[in-house]
Amino acid sequence: MLASADRIREEQRLIWDEFSAGWRKWDAELLRWHAPFGEALLRELRLRPASWVLDVGAGSGEPGLDAAGQVPDGRVVLADISAGMLGVAREKAAARGLHNVDFEVCDAAALPFADNMFDAVYCRFGLMFFPVMSAAMREMVRAAKPGARVGAVVWGRAAENPWATLILGTIARHRELPIPSAGSPGLFRCAPAGFMTRMFHEAGLAEVTEDKVSTELVRESPEDYWAFMTEIATTVAMGLAKADDASKALIRSDVFALLGRYEHDGAIRLRSTATVVAGTKV
Repeated sequence: MLASADRIREEQRLIWDEFSAGWRKWDAELLRWHAPFGEALLRELRLRPASWVLDVGAGSGEPGLDAAGQVPDGRVVLADISAGMLGVAREKAAARGLHNVDFEVCDAAALPFADNMFDAVYCRFGLMFFPVMSAAMREMVRAAKPGARVGAVVWGRAAENPWATLILGTIARHRELPIPSAGSPGLFRCAPAGFMTRMFHEAGLAEVTEDKVSTELVRESPEDYWAFMTEIATTVAMGLAKADDASKALIRSDVFALLGRYEHDGAIRLRSTATVVAGTKV
């Protein structure tokens, strides 16, 4: 398992380094889309002006940079396996004039922080991709102070997320994709009802809350949706990677046809649903 986990981590590091350019390009759109999830999570963390906060799997910096604005007398550490993604976050922090943010390239299963260091620890849209989620949870809880809130955001059920399933399902219909083994990293790995609450209880957390948050991915046109998804969604790019040009053209055509069902008020609106969970370290 260790060798397999190490291989997955290295693959993810390379992939996210490559996709950091797409996340930089589409930053404003990603901020608007993901804002409701980050806002719900930060409310659960109960931050105070002097809180020390750890964002695990921080990617391009959200909602960690928003958290930095809420803890002017505290500090936020953005930790991620991808130096490329943290480079985007660093640029954004500088542009906002934030001086209470640090950056750490590291593995979520081996966080380089002391025990009981942070007032809040969380992971937004990263946990389901970690090779060994229990190891990452142990590290997140270890780094949190007693009484600290530990939180996560993960994608909900596939049926509640046509923003992803529309294009991924179309790719699957045109290509014979390998069926992932149970428990392997994936977009909807943490979606089953009660899954996250059980994981948080098993990690030793108390006062666990779990809420569903829904919003819409809004794109101007099928072309806009296609460009956005192929430049920010690693699962989409990997699904298309081995398709020949003819297959890609057919997939694109089918996706465009399906998007017609989601056109409302002059835009494409695709439901996006996530689970926000948080617990307290005892």
